[in-house]
Amino acid sequence: MASLTSFTDEARIALDTLSGRASGLFAPSLRVGVTGLSRAGKTVFISAFVHNLVHGGRLPLFEAQKSGRIARAFLEEQPDDAVPRFQYEDHIDALVKARGWPESTRAISELRLTIEYESASGWGRMFSRGRLSVDIVDYPGEWLLDLPLLGKSYAEFSREAFELTELPVRAELSDAWRRLSATVDPGADADEMLARGLAESFTAYLRTCKLDERALSTLPPGRFLMPGDLDGSPALTFAPLPGLGDKRARSGSLHAMMERRYEAYKTYVVKPFFREHIARLDRQIVLIDAMQALNAGPGAMADLERALTEILACFRPGRGSFLTDWFSRRIDRILVAATKADHLHHESHDRLQAIVRRLADRAVKRANFSGATVDVLAMAAIRATCEGSVKHGRDTLPVIIGTPLKGERIGDETFDGETETAIFPGDLPAKVDMVFEQSDGKTQEEALRIVRFRPPKLERTAEGVTLSLPHIRLDRALQFLIGDHLA
Repeated sequence: MASLTSFTDEARIALDTLSGRASGLFAPSLRVGVTGLSRAGKTVFISAFVHNLVHGGRLPLFEAQKSGRIARAFLEEQPDDAVPRFQYEDHIDALVKARGWPESTRAISELRLTIEYESASGWGRMFSRGRLSVDIVDYPGEWLLDLPLLGKSYAEFSREAFELTELPVRAELSDAWRRLSATVDPGADADEMLARGLAESFTAYLRTCKLDERALSTLPPGRFLMPGDLDGSPALTFAPLPGLGDKRARSGSLHAMMERRYEAYKTYVVKPFFREHIARLDRQIVLIDAMQALNAGPGAMADLERALTEILACFRPGRGSFLTDWFSRRIDRILVAATKADHLHHESHDRLQAIVRRLADRAVKRANFSGATVDVLAMAAIRATCEGSVKHGRDTLPVIIGTPLKGERIGDETFDGETETAIFPGDLPAKVDMVFEQSDGKTQEEALRIVRFRPPKLERTAEGVTLSLPHIRLDRALQFLIGDHLA
């Protein structure tokens, strides 16, 4: 993949890093990026991350907490005043008081959590201040998938976009946009209304791909789905054009207009995002909704692997020397986590993790990725279900018990959002390859019963203290991401 940065960009990154390292001598900090594709649970993960540390949650695999070395954890003002604050308090209110899931990530936000701790070694207690500020950076995975565009020309972007539409899972979804594109002559004079029509049709195709029942993941440009204050700007009013080949765009043509706007998108949207946020990260967690992709079938799983490959290729991985670390941040740990493990019985958790391992290993290989430790995990940052068993004839079936969201359905049954229900979720196949291969016209959807549940009702102690949010393997995620900095 081509370099994502110019010499000027690298110089800016070096200056920012040097400044951060210098201040870190007196106030150590760690920047943790949290991303994932839509509905993977980024907001829930960050809320649970902070809530469990602030409230001393049960985290037996988080060594510093288990050994009692954390004195306290608390929120402080974030270092970047120009970045919106992650609204932790609002999200916790939604989760705990209303038992509703918070709104999804629509833009970048940040939160600083400071941990005061005692070092595990006597030497460390002598020299360490025992204070670490964790800067949590939340951003949409859809924006991350824009970064490969920095190394692609407009012609390459167009060719790849049309190649994707040839896949069986996308052919029908892209039909209207492809038919409109086929009527266009790229060499004709530029036409604003035509450009707008093509951009709107292309965006509609991307939105359809993103629907739950499709669960496709590779959908750049990301701002077409989350435009924010750029909605309607020329930088978002372009689309791929067919049959460009190696032709140079004639000045004043539709081709030239689209190419110019594509380059503007890279210059004014994508590059600043990389330089100001991604290039400054130390650790990264990538959340994926593998359950939704499993339900949508092998085509969605292949697309998820393609997206994960693009994501891993975007990071600046590796370990530098002491000197280079002063001038260039490198992500040295990346965790790929499948969320919503609570939608399955624990007997299937190892199988879900094996599926994610297969996705991550193939993505790492395809991205030619090296230099950072990559781990995988099946988790639920907030556990919305518990487990039980029910008799079905002579069989005893493992079930999950929770309150499905209002309107969720299984067969002919529609849930009211208030009634706790036991559901047999089905089993993931023992052989990982089965979820990537379609056979006999069957899909994984026939084997799984996936519904969305409300957040759990939190218990209170006799003294009226609300207990921390329950989870599945959140402690293991924390240990991997920040545990070594609290040793």
